[in-house]
Amino acid sequence: MTDKLLNTLLITGTDTEVGKTVLTTALAAYWQKYHSSASMGIMKLMQSGEGDCEWYQKIFSLNQSPEELTPLYFQAPLAPPIAAARENKTVDLAKVWQGFTALRSRRDFIFLEALGGLGSPVTDELTVADLAGEWRLPTVLVVPVRLGAISQAVANVALARQSRINLKGIVLNCVQPRTNTEIADWTPIELMKSLTHIPIFGCLPYLDNLTDLSKMAQVASNLDLERLLYI
Repeated sequence: MTDKLLNTLLITGTDTEVGKTVLTTALAAYWQKYHSSASMGIMKLMQSGEGDCEWYQKIFSLNQSPEELTPLYFQAPLAPPIAAARENKTVDLAKVWQGFTALRSRRDFIFLEALGGLGSPVTDELTVADLAGEWRLPTVLVVPVRLGAISQAVANVALARQSRINLKGIVLNCVQPRTNTEIADWTPIELMKSLTHIPIFGCLPYLDNLTDLSKMAQVASNLDLERLLYI
């Protein structure tokens, strides 16, 4: 195993509801179980509507304020520039950056969850991909196991390259119960690697109980964490 651990990992996806929170929860559960000597933090770049911030507060003992978990919060469950406009606000990326760097200075490792998909807007001019590239964030892409996954993976990897993202690889996620045949047919690993030239770290099974942190840690341990979490 390489000897240098990353200090930040951005978890993004091809779209909304593809499993970013599932992967973040699994990795954080693994960290708390096997890296308890090192401090860990979780941050959602920004949030529109109730969701991840409340979830992480409920499931983990992070000793983080709501503002440290989510520096920007908007009421409407819409794209941030639209949700912000409804409140006569703007999306203040400086506040997000300051919150992120402050938390990173106090923790050994930060799991940084993006919003929506890699192409989702964070402002009227910038997408998640733009932020990931400009902030030089090591990134993992969550691709859901469903028909069309190959096309989504290829398109999002192309966007990542265009934005000069340090894309470490892909994690597949079963958003619904899937058979082994469906997984093999809809997300054929060798074909996806051949088309994207990107590592695939494994596949998360369908999980109907994300509160079982022991199970979540076990699921995470089945991924290729050596390449995912280390330089």
